[in-house]
Amino acid sequence: MAPVLEVSNLSTVFHTRRGLVRAVQDVSFSVNAGETLAIVGESGCGKTITALSLMRLIPQPPGEIVSGSVKVDGTDLLKLDEPAMRKMRGGKIAMIFQEPMTALNPLMTIGKQIAEMVTLHDGVPRQAARTRAVEMLHHVRIPEPERRAKEYPHQMSGGMRQRAMIAMALACKPKVLVADEPTTALDVTIQAQILDLIGDLQREFGTAVVLITHDLGVVAETAQRVVVMYAGRKVEEASVGDLFANPLHPYPRGLLGSIPRVGSARGLDVSPDERLREISGMVPALNDLPPGCAFAPRCTQADARCHTETPPFELKQQDHFAACWQA
Repeated sequence: MAPVLEVSNLSTVFHTRRGLVRAVQDVSFSVNAGETLAIVGESGCGKTITALSLMRLIPQPPGEIVSGSVKVDGTDLLKLDEPAMRKMRGGKIAMIFQEPMTALNPLMTIGKQIAEMVTLHDGVPRQAARTRAVEMLHHVRIPEPERRAKEYPHQMSGGMRQRAMIAMALACKPKVLVADEPTTALDVTIQAQILDLIGDLQREFGTAVVLITHDLGVVAETAQRVVVMYAGRKVEEASVGDLFANPLHPYPRGLLGSIPRVGSARGLDVSPDERLREISGMVPALNDLPPGCAFAPRCTQADARCHTETPPFELKQQDHFAACWQA
C-alpha cells in the first residue's frame, strides 16, 4: 500500500533580525493508514514547526517553507492555492493542537464549531451537521453530548476541551491526524484516557497519525515507528522496539538514559544510589548552529570529524536510520 502521508525534504525557515533561523531542515518520513508515527525531541528541536508546516499554518512572514513536498493521497499540499488548502485542512488532514483553550473559538458553542467544519467540508445541511456534531461528542465519550454541544469552551474542563478538539479534528474522517502533544496540559489519568481514545478512533476510521511528543513513555504506549529530531534535523528513525532496544545515536541514548525506571530495562536503568543521567549543555540556537554535527558540543563520544563534518542520515541496520559518525 502507498503511504497516506509522504513528506520529502521539508525545510522551513524564519527570517528574523538576528538572522535566518533554520527551524526544519530536509525532514522526510511517511505514514501508512492506521499507523502512528511519533516525532520526539527536546523543546526547540523542530517538532511543532514540522507539524505546522504539514498543515501550512506557518505565519508568513516571518516564516517560509522553502523546499520539499507534503503529499496526502498523492496531492502535494505545498502546491495548492489557499482556497484549495482550506478544503484539505480538516477534510483530509486535521490537527489536534497543544492547548485547546487557545485553539477553540471562545465565542461559539462546541457543537456549532464542529458543525461548521462538517458543513464546510462535507456540504451537509445545517441540521444534519449539528446532529453529526453531537454524534462525534458521543464518539469521544463526552457525557450528555446533546447538552455539552450547547456549551462554550470555558464551561468545560481541560480533558473535556481536549476531547472536543479531537471530535472536531475527526468530524470529517480525515486521512491524516497530526496530534501536537495532545496530553501535555492534562493529569496522568486523563492523559491515558485521551491516548486510548485516539487509538480507538484511529482503529475505527483507519487514520494515519503523526504524534508530536517529548514523552518517550507515550511513544512506547502508542506508536509503531519513531523519528528523533535535534536542532531541526532528523537524527534517528526506527521502529519503536528497535529504538528502545538499541538506540544508535548518542542523543536518543541520552534521552532514554534520563528516564527513571523500576527494575531492569535492557541495562539502561539507574541504580538506587546513582543520579539520573543527563545530557549536558543546551540545544543550540537555530540561527547559529555549530559546524559539523549539531549535537557534537553536547556529545561525550564526539571526535574531530564530528565537529567539522555533518554526518549523513543513512541506513545503519535493517529499517534503522541514523545521522552519526559514531553509530
